Amino acid sequence: MPILDSTLDTRDPAFAQNREDMLGLIEVMDGLLAEAARGGGEAAHARLAKQGKMPLRERIAHVLDRDTPFLEISALAGWRSPYPVGSGFVVGIGIIEGVECVILGHDPSVRAGAFNNFNHKKLMRGLELARINRLPYVQFVESAGADLTGGANEDPEAAIQRELGHFAESGRLFYEISELSKLRIPTISVVFGSATAGGAYQPGMSDYNILIRNQSQVFLGGPPLVKMATGEDADVESLGGADMHASISGLGDYLARDEMDGIAKCREVVRHLNWKKLGPEPEATFAEPLFDAEDLLGMVSKDLRQPFDIREVVARLVDGSYFEEFKAVYGPTLVCGWASLHGYKIGIIGNNGALFSESAEKAAQFIQLCNQIDTPILFLHNITGYIVGTEFEQGGITKNGSKMINAVSNSTVPHISVILGASYGAGNYGMSGRAFGTRFTFIWPTAKIAVMGPKQMAGVMSIVGKASAARKGEPFDEEADAKRAAFVEHWAEERSKGLYATSRISDDGMIDPRDTRTCIAMALSACCNADVKGTKEFGTWRM
Repeated sequence: MPILDSTLDTRDPAFAQNREDMLGLIEVMDGLLAEAARGGGEAAHARLAKQGKMPLRERIAHVLDRDTPFLEISALAGWRSPYPVGSGFVVGIGIIEGVECVILGHDPSVRAGAFNNFNHKKLMRGLELARINRLPYVQFVESAGADLTGGANEDPEAAIQRELGHFAESGRLFYEISELSKLRIPTISVVFGSATAGGAYQPGMSDYNILIRNQSQVFLGGPPLVKMATGEDADVESLGGADMHASISGLGDYLARDEMDGIAKCREVVRHLNWKKLGPEPEATFAEPLFDAEDLLGMVSKDLRQPFDIREVVARLVDGSYFEEFKAVYGPTLVCGWASLHGYKIGIIGNNGALFSESAEKAAQFIQLCNQIDTPILFLHNITGYIVGTEFEQGGITKNGSKMINAVSNSTVPHISVILGASYGAGNYGMSGRAFGTRFTFIWPTAKIAVMGPKQMAGVMSIVGKASAARKGEPFDEEADAKRAAFVEHWAEERSKGLYATSRISDDGMIDPRDTRTCIAMALSACCNADVKGTKEFGTWRM
């Protein structure tokens, strides 16, 4: 393969400004990650310690193989919401006894591990990652059930109504756990505290259950509910204690002395699974990129209208900076080609401008070729969308853009997306956005995701308003329109920012650009637990 060259001038003042801006965004991100890691804070952790309990992240650290990484998913969920950053859950992919597993845990230091809208969505994403990537599923259960109090500033009655409003959908959690078992993907529960009502079905639906003596409690109805429903004065241990479930009900498969013993038993269960990855193994040896990952800090301007060559990013991600470009001079606003990353063979599709008919057709062909040779695809987003205008519509941009989206939708090889800058409108779809079955989606701090740019959105609304007034024969209030446009642009800007998107669990996490190669490698490794096989079947192509 040819080696990519680099013309990046790291002494350019624009590069220095981009780097400074990126480091500022990373500082904000790191501060929020530290906030999420603190969970409920020192006082809450002190209360757990008095009960002989470890913080959630310490439990996860002990279950992982020594000196192995943990790829946390949606770490910033709940930012700018009534709930703490992180939403009281930790979800991620880690290695236990040499086996990559999805690991999920309720954080008992945050509202006693209660469910809320954010961590429920995060939990469901963890289950989805286990299913689509064929990863054993390990859950550390300790939850007070649904958080009926809502956030700190939310009216309790309104919170209760909100929770009741989505109750009919809440059982999907248990369906997904059962589905994993049907697919022969192991499910393991370690119950560290109370698992009440619906939470009791988390271990109830699992293949393996580990309970901790004098600590685990599992029951459909706790003593207060039993008293109200039947009049019985139930003892907690007799009703749902670990000893009872291990010796009488049979719900518990392993009875642990304490938390560390429970974690050790979890590792023993994973050890006996005889787990084998079905996908391709990476090359045993590979070369590091020729160019410094530090350079990625200065690539993207805060003003996303400023272009950069996506090949410069590729050169700092792939093994040896080797890249075999496909149709290099056709449809040049899209870069396609083959490379390897940490020894894994991949196809790469990256943006160098708006998507034209030629670039869309090139992408559709390239996706087909990757499916023919069972090769995962990495999508690098910096896209304002498909080109618009009379000339381009007459040239078939809707038709040809649809071919690209058809290819993305029907492709069965793993897709991994990294959103570096803009990811607007249908461009997000064509580049395998989150809605398209993408295995993993990561974003840089500079990312923006929206139906269109904020200025364009405000402008479109003004044009529509003027046209509406003209049709009705009414005067158009220019001053009111200017205020409305400023309001729309401000909130469109705020809600398009990557930090807002990642807090709403619209991706799998915001990452430091310098960690991009590592995160992609971990994602590829996780994908290869399942068979990596392309399709020959695509929807109807509109010719």
